[in-house]
Amino acid sequence: MTVPTLSIRNLHKSFADNQVLKGIDLEAHKGDVISILGASGSGKSTLLRCVNLLETPTSGDILVNGELIKMKSDKKRGAIPESNKQVERIRSRLAMVFQSFNLWSHLSVLENVIEAPVHVLGVPKKEAIVKAEALLQRVGLYERKDYYPGQLSGGQQQRVAIARALAVEPEVMLFDEPTSALDPELVGEVLAVMRDLAKEGRTMLVVTHEMAFARDVSNKVLFLHQGLVEEQGKPEDIFTNPSSERFKQFISTVY
Repeated sequence: MTVPTLSIRNLHKSFADNQVLKGIDLEAHKGDVISILGASGSGKSTLLRCVNLLETPTSGDILVNGELIKMKSDKKRGAIPESNKQVERIRSRLAMVFQSFNLWSHLSVLENVIEAPVHVLGVPKKEAIVKAEALLQRVGLYERKDYYPGQLSGGQQQRVAIARALAVEPEVMLFDEPTSALDPELVGEVLAVMRDLAKEGRTMLVVTHEMAFARDVSNKVLFLHQGLVEEQGKPEDIFTNPSSERFKQFISTVY
């Protein structure tokens, strides 16, 4: 049995008295595309932010390729990472694509894509540029490499964000509702890039409201409700024969 690329065990996250995640278990193996569904407030984005340690889990374990992210107790802040160096190293293997793009507005498209390889991973700038240009070609934006984010459409900015995530050669790509900030006519161009990544065998966790993507591209779907996994399984099983009444109601309202 191969070691999971990502393993989450009994993950909890609270903000003061608000318990957002109440014990999430998840395993992703190489090439898995896992869609995470749920109503607003169910804990989907918090789960991704905990995986990437943008939020620190209250308790539970996260392992990347079998390596445990070590935590320690802090009187003021609760659990905190034991080693910032480990967090930086692991975070570079878990590239995140955000709902609101999060591009550097003062940097060109090309500069955005080479930023992490050069300044975080220490890749020589010339090498990073060659790779970035190839990635921009791949997402259809090579001709706009010298543009700034403000000169691009939302769909183009999100495709730059995907190229930027790919530039660090991540083991897992985390997508947090990557199309929800886009105008409807721009959604398809981003989903097309994501479908291509899935065909390549990329390991992806995708928080999404795009049911067709979850059904047709994922090999596993998780439905969260109030911080717990309410339903999970292969899309062909749970979309055609859901066992949870809440999931039945959810898909009837979003389809």
